[in-house]
Amino acid sequence: MVIEGSRLEDTARSFVRQVGAPAANRGLARWRNGICAGVANLQPETAQYIVDRISEVTREVGLEAGAPGCEPNVLIVATTDANAFTPQFVAMRPRLFRVGGAGMDRGGDALEAFETNDQPVRWWHVSVPVDETGVIAVRLPGQCRNACSETMEFGPQLEIKGSRLQARTEDDLRRVFIIVDIDRIGGVTVQQLGDYLAFVALAQVNPDADTSGYSTILNVFDSPADTPELSQWDHAYLKGLYDAQMTRASIGGARQEVVGSIVRTRQQMTAAEDETP
Repeated sequence: MVIEGSRLEDTARSFVRQVGAPAANRGLARWRNGICAGVANLQPETAQYIVDRISEVTREVGLEAGAPGCEPNVLIVATTDANAFTPQFVAMRPRLFRVGGAGMDRGGDALEAFETNDQPVRWWHVSVPVDETGVIAVRLPGQCRNACSETMEFGPQLEIKGSRLQARTEDDLRRVFIIVDIDRIGGVTVQQLGDYLAFVALAQVNPDADTSGYSTILNVFDSPADTPELSQWDHAYLKGLYDAQMTRASIGGARQEVVGSIVRTRQQMTAAEDETP
């Protein structure tokens, strides 16, 4: 049992390291309250299925799913030529992608890769450092407090913790843009696509991650026949990510909290399976 536990932790640590793609110099971000997903340029029944599936997985990790008519913070756009569409999409409202606050995205090189890569699905996450109550902990362009007449009123307000081990800030996801290239998704079913989109909507995923050694929906475009849906590992990763306390001040310490949470979640799943008649 000790050996199995050790192997599970090593696998979880490797997966987090390979897949996690936080903003520069920040920890892994999560949605604080919930997700409202919107889908454009797909047939209504297909779009509704995807929204419903994302909402279902959102509730599984303990978050609220947006009601019909909500303002999307996850926008999924389908197109037949993502490399032509995406740069134009970014150019329409560039500040939605690069807000200008510290630690809110993966940087200019990553945005260029988002605009030009050849993957069937591409995504861009915007997150923000916050305190434990959700108050923004960085200054945004043009943001200030009170009369905006003094230098200090342009800075963030942070509560100083007594312990250097405890995090003063964590990271909240604020919006996600996902572009689906219809001509590149091949024989993937709408059910598989919905699960894939749910995963990248809920978690910051490295688009260049090598996940071939894991059982994960992230492999669906390389091996659709072997990847029918979100795997147990995927569920453990997402649940572990959202159950983690994220109290450690260092990025490495925060990631280890996620690893530990994934391990506990996976062990609970295994125990529940063993108890099933």
